[in-house]
Amino acid sequence: MPQIRVPEYGLSDGRVRLRRWRESDVPALVEACRDPEIPRWTVVPAPYTEIDARAFVAGQNERLSRGEGAPFAMVGAHDGDFLGSIEVTLLNRRSGRGEIGYWVAAAARRQGVALRALAIISEWALGELGLERLELLVEPENGPSQGVAEAAGYTREGILRSYRPMKGRRPDFVVYSLLPSDAPAREALGRAGYLTHTGR
Repeated sequence: MPQIRVPEYGLSDGRVRLRRWRESDVPALVEACRDPEIPRWTVVPAPYTEIDARAFVAGQNERLSRGEGAPFAMVGAHDGDFLGSIEVTLLNRRSGRGEIGYWVAAAARRQGVALRALAIISEWALGELGLERLELLVEPENGPSQGVAEAAGYTREGILRSYRPMKGRRPDFVVYSLLPSDAPAREALGRAGYLTHTGR
């Protein structure tokens, strides 16, 4: 698959910025991923070490180069403070389908960070990448992530039972989707291009 290209500055709405991962993110990544809530809902290993963080950063940039996905560090648009992680994985680029996953560091929660980051990456994936369907998979017990998906205009479609293995178990997942024809996506795509301005 062709390499995915992102703007040098990344993507931003003026408050939250999504940029490529850097080696300098390792200390903040280690600190954030030691919060038990992150490995609870994700594939992040526990305990989490500096070796894990360095492997993660290297692997994410390789995925971007191979065109398999677009992983980003979430940071403050003005101060650069580390906020979390978000990515879109290209499940099937030919059919135009991508899956978004995210987590937010403990100190940045309940401030609208996840919602802003999800809106940014959704607009970019539907517009710049030309995807035709975005999906979010959330465990039924993860109420906060479901709330973010719904606030961003994603449609709850149902439950995928025993969907895929995760750390020795096969949990159910609530599946959410966003299509270019959905009203929130149409509104965002009408503003296409504003996220890539380096001054924002």
